[in-house]
Amino acid sequence: MYEDILVPTDGSAGASAALDEAIDLAGQFGATVHSLYVVDVASLGTEAGAVDVVESFEQMGENATEAAATRARDAGVEATGSVATGTPHRAILDYVDDNGIDLVVMGTHGRTGLERYLLGSVTEKVVRTAEVPVLTVRADEDEPEDDE
Repeated sequence: MYEDILVPTDGSAGASAALDEAIDLAGQFGATVHSLYVVDVASLGTEAGAVDVVESFEQMGENATEAAATRARDAGVEATGSVATGTPHRAILDYVDDNGIDLVVMGTHGRTGLERYLLGSVTEKVVRTAEVPVLTVRADEDEPEDDE
């Protein structure tokens, strides 16, 4: 049913919960887990030193995706990791198209009320615009969640 499952990661508890779900699904279907970290260059601006900041975020992304791939491999699942730059939801959708992804598994912060409608979220944009199924996973209620 699924051959390639994408898990965007930002190091949050929601992303970790999504990775757990993706690993379980990949194990059931013999799929490959792809972890993706997106450096949002638009939010960084063009000030002096921005290149250093981007490089720092890229290194964080490499660490996050390698940790995710290692968790998957330790569970007996084939895995790969990648870092992209750009607008997060667009970079995720481009990765889906470029890599034949069958399913996206993403964490959600479970925002409610006015904050959800004013801020929006990467997950909501991907759910609304992806041409493949998107499974959203809520982090454990007991774990603190970072803002998106």
